[in-house]
Amino acid sequence: MEDKSRIALIGIIVETPESIDKMNTLLSQFGEHIVGRMGIPYRQKDISVISVVVDAPQNIISSLSGKLGMLKGITTKTMYSTK
Repeated sequence: MEDKSRIALIGIIVETPESIDKMNTLLSQFGEHIVGRMGIPYRQKDISVISVVVDAPQNIISSLSGKLGMLKGITTKTMYSTK
């Protein structure tokens, strides 16, 4: 039985530019589940803020968020839709 798909928003704050390539690689690996992505460079603070909308089973969303959060200088927070 296939897991039920959920909609989630993964908020990402990038404080270490050296981790951006690894982050982009992970996002590409999960690309089939990504609905959209928006990134905002905040140059005054030398960080980037990225939002990623995902439509996937709970375990896939948790896996992506967890792997992103393990990267140096990257912080994530995930919010789930109630629908």
